[in-house]
Amino acid sequence: MKGVSTRRIARMAGISASAVSLALAGSPRISEATTRRVRRLAARLNYRTNPRVTELMAAVRARRSPAPRACFGLISLYPDPRPWEAIPHLGFIHAGMERRAAQLGYRLEPFWLREPGMTFRRMRSVLDVRGIEGLVCFGGPDPDEAFPSELDHYAVVTVGLSLRTPMNRVTSHFYNDMLTALERVLALGYRRPGLVLGDYEEQRCRHVHAAVYFGCCDRMLPGRRPLPVLRVDGPGDPAFGRWYRRQRPDVIIFAHRHAILMQFAQWFRERAIAIPGEVGVAALSDHLEGTGFAGLRQNQTLMGEWAVELLASRTLHHDLSLPAHPRTEMVESYWVDSPSLRPAPRPSLSSANRRDLLLTDPR
Repeated sequence: MKGVSTRRIARMAGISASAVSLALAGSPRISEATTRRVRRLAARLNYRTNPRVTELMAAVRARRSPAPRACFGLISLYPDPRPWEAIPHLGFIHAGMERRAAQLGYRLEPFWLREPGMTFRRMRSVLDVRGIEGLVCFGGPDPDEAFPSELDHYAVVTVGLSLRTPMNRVTSHFYNDMLTALERVLALGYRRPGLVLGDYEEQRCRHVHAAVYFGCCDRMLPGRRPLPVLRVDGPGDPAFGRWYRRQRPDVIIFAHRHAILMQFAQWFRERAIAIPGEVGVAALSDHLEGTGFAGLRQNQTLMGEWAVELLASRTLHHDLSLPAHPRTEMVESYWVDSPSLRPAPRPSLSSANRRDLLLTDPR
């Protein structure tokens, strides 16, 4: 049915048009019984909100609201009260969260779930008393840990893949990152790419890196058998030296944390292995500064910003529970150049191109 307005629904429900708008928005100022009655009428009449009007009214309310107008809880399942101050990767994410929250008029307040004497049930009471509806979560050290069921009636967005509970989350685009790295090294002429993974990174990406490696080598290097993937947590493992001598890759793609990449760089220097003369190196990491390696650096700042945006959207729509169909937003890393890879070959000129160049060259 076309042309249905909130006024018509209001007449049928016997309430004001403003009460209808509040009920459709899920406002706590309207009783649950009235909200259900209004929504049944709206569904029966096939009522649809006008997105332009909704956007305009949101802007009007924003100008009237004091800043900051709301608070998001900042939590994690790490044993430390503020893990973003001790872990650089989380620190970059936290900076992005703070910046975007301030832009949207929110503030972030940390809560320590692992505080001695604290239980999840008690934390729920604390959050309810504070009137907090949205939580942004940094995950935890155990990727197989579940999100506390006692906190399932809030809007929650987590960062990364470190919690096995299906929930709204923002994470790096691990698939595209590995695909980009492989495409780049193959475009430079490398034909024996090797992949070295850390256990931490393997768990955090749910084994996507190895899957992309084998699939892309099969497609991009037909007739060539891909090298076996090596899983080590650093060059201190003798398996790395044996793998390097036996497989002789012409380029190595590392997926490790920054501190481990620094150890690999030292390993090559101690053995006087020329990079990229003897072997090229690319890396996927939380950051690459100081390693001397080209590769893809995670965009943690953008991950933090997107997490706050997604949480603001969920709370605005009063979506206050763990979702049946969670949304995952993936942030692509950005490429960092370094001489650890051979230069790109200069394109050769055809005879026609040479003739055109001679005709246009002012000399």
